[in-house]
Amino acid sequence: MSHTLGVRQAQKQKTRQALLDAALQLLEEQSLSSLGLREVTRAAGVAPTAFYRHFRDMADLGVALVEEALGSLHTALTALLSATGDRAGEDDGEERIAATVELIAVYVRTHPAHVRFIAREQHGGVQAVRAAIGGQLDLFAREVKDQFAREPEAAGWAEDDLLMLAGMYVDHMVMTASALLEAGAAGAAGAAGADSRATERVTARARRQLRLVSLGRRHWLDER
Repeated sequence: MSHTLGVRQAQKQKTRQALLDAALQLLEEQSLSSLGLREVTRAAGVAPTAFYRHFRDMADLGVALVEEALGSLHTALTALLSATGDRAGEDDGEERIAATVELIAVYVRTHPAHVRFIAREQHGGVQAVRAAIGGQLDLFAREVKDQFAREPEAAGWAEDDLLMLAGMYVDHMVMTASALLEAGAAGAAGAAGADSRATERVTARARRQLRLVSLGRRHWLDER
């Protein structure tokens, strides 16, 4: 009996993932608000009625895509900040800066469809998905703030200032991911080697921007 339940659960998960994958592929060329349920189920190879065993509606599927898109990045970012926390004040934070930019670059290379989905839907027409993206980014910022608070450079900082700094860090990650995605698309449409040159320009600028944030952190003075 338990074996049968296990097989059914595995099949259910497989169908759910097929719906997510089909939607993500279709969203390469359109927004979620214009995507139809039947379009997704046809691409996934399942009956329309099967959709409702996994999602309430298309907005619910969109929220699941947000969690899928940002979940692995969230885990990786938390691990990176923790690993570089003890050395964040050394070498002007260069290790953390380089590691952060590389993390984003790798994520864009390995999950371009997810990055494109987040970039498009962050200000898109489906309110539940906008709220889910905002909630995930707020969670990122609060966990970054908690890591920053444990570091010597945070001595004397007010909690809301730390949260402001963390929000800048997270916003920069989103901005860099979008810029890298655009650089890759522009390079693919241009001459050979244009992709790598455009990507290097974006990563170099991202590192410079984070150095500026790091410099401001070390010299911040609360004047209130």
